[in-house]
Amino acid sequence: MKKNILSILMLLVIFSCSTESMEDNTDIQRDNSQKLLSIAKVNEYIDKELKENGDLDWTTAPAVLLWSAAIHSDGMITIGYGNEGESFSENRSPQLINAKKNILDVVTSIEQSTKSNTVQYDDDILNFIELKVSKLETIKELQETDKIRYIEPNYSLFLPKEDQRNFGCATEGRIVNPEDYRVITPNAWLPWSFDIHNIPAAWEFSTGRNITVGVVDSGISQTQNFLGEDFNDGFSNGRTVEQYGTFDGSIYDDCGHGTAMSAAIASPRNDDAMPVGVAYNSNLIVYRGTGDVLLEGSKERKAVSKAIRELGDRPDVKIISMSIGWVWTVRNIKDAVKYAYAKDKMIIAAGGTSTQFTNWYAVIFPASMKETVAVTGIKENGKRCFVCHDGKKIDFTVAMERDAANNRTLPVLGFSSDVRNVVGGSSIATATTAGIAALVWATNPNMTREQVLNKMQKAGEYYPNRSNKYGYGKINVLKAVQ
Repeated sequence: MKKNILSILMLLVIFSCSTESMEDNTDIQRDNSQKLLSIAKVNEYIDKELKENGDLDWTTAPAVLLWSAAIHSDGMITIGYGNEGESFSENRSPQLINAKKNILDVVTSIEQSTKSNTVQYDDDILNFIELKVSKLETIKELQETDKIRYIEPNYSLFLPKEDQRNFGCATEGRIVNPEDYRVITPNAWLPWSFDIHNIPAAWEFSTGRNITVGVVDSGISQTQNFLGEDFNDGFSNGRTVEQYGTFDGSIYDDCGHGTAMSAAIASPRNDDAMPVGVAYNSNLIVYRGTGDVLLEGSKERKAVSKAIRELGDRPDVKIISMSIGWVWTVRNIKDAVKYAYAKDKMIIAAGGTSTQFTNWYAVIFPASMKETVAVTGIKENGKRCFVCHDGKKIDFTVAMERDAANNRTLPVLGFSSDVRNVVGGSSIATATTAGIAALVWATNPNMTREQVLNKMQKAGEYYPNRSNKYGYGKINVLKAVQ
């Protein structure tokens, strides 16, 4: 949503974004003429790939298109090196060192540049580098170079600029319909959907204690004390909250999305008449890795990749919640997800939220990965949420939208301690599921990720079957914790 909860919460507007005329597709040929393709032409190719294949693989694109996309994106490309499947390496082999050297030799030779001017970023665990290029010949030569897993331009012009700005952000308070919560001891607000998922009954067995959830989003607001100094308050005690930043040099949320997601997971159960989180005794580690929910730029993609990798390295983190995404696969983030997954983290990601006209698109990235648990939102009657994506890659659903009105979704803490917010879409469904996973895991912290996931699946409304649109469906949390 920009500032209208019905417009856009998470993603995605699928259409070309230039006023330039659409040229005939025969311009894109393997002869790779020197002509720079227009933004409209690049977007036409992307749109076609998404509709035909459900994703975009830049590595197989014609060199002239890849080069054009890079030039339109300040000449920046990201290159993953090593053998196919070698997404990360904590010990640098001679082969990896040599593969990176060969890439740099190609680029500096053709571009006639120095290494310091060429390399913009180097991640020597996730095996990728970000380089600045200007010549089509550089792209052609790189496409012929061994030990390159992918080449991607840091292209972000597929969505119109006006639709990218502050995507999913809301810092103002929202009025909560009195029928969308009930008051529980010691004077906390219970969101209406918690009863549908049997969460209050599950609290008799688990409140998420001793489980740490990592959140990669826009951070936590500096003015929301219930996710700060008052994190331990009322029935919530003996737990910790940590904040870090990998994006724009700040740890604090200026969007509101990350604050809302963190609140949905673990806001305290206290006597301040505020909405309680699902796992109100769990720990939180929250990264500001984005400015909003879209992974559209080089800075956000690197920041999110780094945040996931750092959470992967934390032995105390069991769950990583990501209510963020992008239209197509971003390979350096994919590498980071694989890294965290190899460290036994359960990675829960949003299936996608769009306008009512564009939610035809499939499950977005990174929820589209097999290493993630993909979640979407539904109405209380079980039908599709007004703006939510669905599809065969969805694993679970969360009831987050009232039948009576599309804008009556789930109440959470607001941007500041004295206000409340109302949030919907697959974003809030994802955060809610992360809280549910924490409740299940807390019943036995020694369980493996697969054991916890199995309990969640068995408590799903469709188990032992899977829906083609909704996976295992809504989780009966009482059943899952028992």
